[in-house]
Amino acid sequence: MSSLSGQTVGLIGLGLMGQPMGRNLLNAGADLIVYNRSPEKIGIMVEAGATGAASSQAVAEIADMVIIVSVDTSTLENILFGENGVIGVVRDESLIIDMGTSDADATRAFAKKIEAAGGRYIDAPVSGGTVGAEQATLTIMAGGDAQDIERARPVFDVLGSRLTHIGPQGAGQVAKTANQMIVGLTIGAVAEALVLAKRAGADPAKVREALKGGFADSRILELHGERMITENFEPGGKCATQCKDMELALALAAKVGLDLPGTALNRELYIRAIEAGWGGLDHSALFKVIADNPA
Repeated sequence: MSSLSGQTVGLIGLGLMGQPMGRNLLNAGADLIVYNRSPEKIGIMVEAGATGAASSQAVAEIADMVIIVSVDTSTLENILFGENGVIGVVRDESLIIDMGTSDADATRAFAKKIEAAGGRYIDAPVSGGTVGAEQATLTIMAGGDAQDIERARPVFDVLGSRLTHIGPQGAGQVAKTANQMIVGLTIGAVAEALVLAKRAGADPAKVREALKGGFADSRILELHGERMITENFEPGGKCATQCKDMELALALAAKVGLDLPGTALNRELYIRAIEAGWGGLDHSALFKVIADNPA
């Protein structure tokens, strides 16, 4: 792990991903300044060694490099440009790094506003879930200027095991959208396969074991398949978030004139999960939707 000793880093957003990412930054020696809408989460990070701030703007006022891990585009926009937003204190040294999942076109617009105020902007969404965040093995998909990405590389090296510079601002979010499409659809495929196996009289745990190492093997089968078999749906990534990501994919597809029938169907399944009251469960809870589906 790279050392961030003596470097001040801001972190806004201390949810399922933000907290373990923050702990890894602290473990690497960073002077970490944190903010979250829920004060109790700030308190948890302060106990771990971070410094709490009163607002997003207060973080950016102290830290030249600010990481934002937001749940959606509107939350990110509020952090950047709302009351006590980051833009109020942006300066030449400021580097804003969006590591959440946001709309690609909105990302480009946000970057222009930050740069017009004198700062720099990278979109660097991640894949790997809470397990990857905890183990510092996240895959990072970056969009932005190469020099800005190199400046952020020591931080990325602490948070993840793989960094790819996809292209200009917004390209990282396009890559993350593709990632989320594959995740959502694969969770759906694994859920259908394991429910079918169980209904047809085979042990789904044994079926999963048999599939590992073959063409059907995947990280989804390994992690999410295990959650389906044990019915442990403690959230690593929520059904509501996965649904939002599929909606981002469909919106992007519409802008470029592309029909995505599989993605559209998968989104509908996640909507059913939310309507059933399972929006806060792990996205592998799509298994419950399939299992409850009559013939």
